[in-house]
Amino acid sequence: MAVTVRIPTTLRPMSGGNKLVEVEPGRLSEVISGLDAAHPGFADRLLDDDGSMRKFVNIFVDDDDVRYLDGLDTDVADGITVSIIPAVAGGS
Repeated sequence: MAVTVRIPTTLRPMSGGNKLVEVEPGRLSEVISGLDAAHPGFADRLLDDDGSMRKFVNIFVDDDDVRYLDGLDTDVADGITVSIIPAVAGGS
């Protein structure tokens, strides 16, 4: 089996227009590496220069925000869905 990564609309050009991409399971950092290997550029958009998650990107493993789990060390097993959610800012 594989891990399914949900790609937000703003990043779909990087995945060839695909809204779902399958990668190998592992720690979240390995899932991101697999996504980047299949579709170069994702690591740059999701991680900062020191390899930490960018502040304006939220990543969920199933329905859990990884910031409240183990961050990039969160285990992502077969059949799990990872969702990339860009932060939305604004106001009136």
